[in-house]
Amino acid sequence: MSEHALLAASSAKRWLNCPPSARVESVMPEQQSLFATEGSFAHEVAHMLLTEFLGTMPAAELEGWRRRLSVDALYTKDLVDNVRIYVELVIEKINAARAVSRDAVILLEQRLDYSPWAPRGFGTGDTVIYADGLCEVVDLKFGKGVFVQAENNPQLRLYGLGALNRLDAYLYSIVNVTMTIVQPRLDSITSETLSAADLLAWAEAEVKPKALLAYEGKGEFCAGDWCRFCKTKHTCRPRADQALALEAYGRAKPQQLTVPEVADILGKADLLMAWAADVKSWALEQAANHRIVYPGWKLVEGRSNRAYADREQVQNRLMEAGYLDEVIHKEPELLGISEMEKLLGRREFAKLLDGLVVKPPGKPVLAPASDKRPAINSVEAVRLDFADPLPE
Repeated sequence: MSEHALLAASSAKRWLNCPPSARVESVMPEQQSLFATEGSFAHEVAHMLLTEFLGTMPAAELEGWRRRLSVDALYTKDLVDNVRIYVELVIEKINAARAVSRDAVILLEQRLDYSPWAPRGFGTGDTVIYADGLCEVVDLKFGKGVFVQAENNPQLRLYGLGALNRLDAYLYSIVNVTMTIVQPRLDSITSETLSAADLLAWAEAEVKPKALLAYEGKGEFCAGDWCRFCKTKHTCRPRADQALALEAYGRAKPQQLTVPEVADILGKADLLMAWAADVKSWALEQAANHRIVYPGWKLVEGRSNRAYADREQVQNRLMEAGYLDEVIHKEPELLGISEMEKLLGRREFAKLLDGLVVKPPGKPVLAPASDKRPAINSVEAVRLDFADPLPE
């Protein structure tokens, strides 16, 4: 089992905002999801491809590594195409660093220790590059469910601190640290550049005091968007209190909600629904697997859809009864865009279907004013999007 830091960089946003959560989570079992497994595999593929570029492994050993990866069910053309987006960016950064310093240092999947600011804190940097005046940290995030920005990202900043804390950094005069997140399946590459002095000042002022509280299990529990991946999110009372704060609107006067009240509810509705969904899934898992009985509730069999027990026997029996093949079968349909892209691979899909895949305007949605998408100012455009379709 791999070593795991109590104050891991990956959970930094959580323990910086809710310090005691670190100790509470530490006694709970780790849960490895299919998405995490796929992400780990994508990182290994990236590591192999960059090792090949750097030429730091004997050819026979590298070929053995490639063969082992290629027979895994997760090794698909789509995965490799997406990983190559990260690899190609890293290669660009390596070449740029070597243009500055011929002896630039390149580290892959490197342990980064930031314990001077967070007790026993460390993480793994996917790629770390040192050259005269600069330090680069590049992080691959293979998931497609959560968009992550590099700016003000505590996980990435801790990686930056860990990179500065390595002896390699002292080979050069590091002025700036550039931290980049690559999310190929969301077509996103974002970066933040800080001076080494500013990064160290942030560590002293923000990280050090809160990390000490977190390490000692002290401080106040605090709910927020950092609860999303917390192991205690299902039963955390501060999170429940935050979600149920909307209940106050049911007792408020007058009976009609005001415009500012609706605006406030819009900002909290997603949080309320996410909390409720988490509690429901947790309760189901506890009842099904741990025989927990909740007063007024019971575990029952859910609804299901009918399915053929044996499709081939169904086909044979119907054709023996005289039904024609074209009657009992639908014409084969074209694969959906996501399935087609997975089949062809990202690059081949883009090449073969160039100009044949369109993305129509999305339906209007309400979003926070901080959202980077431009506002829709046309009332007519909104009216048409919400209008009922015309009868045929």
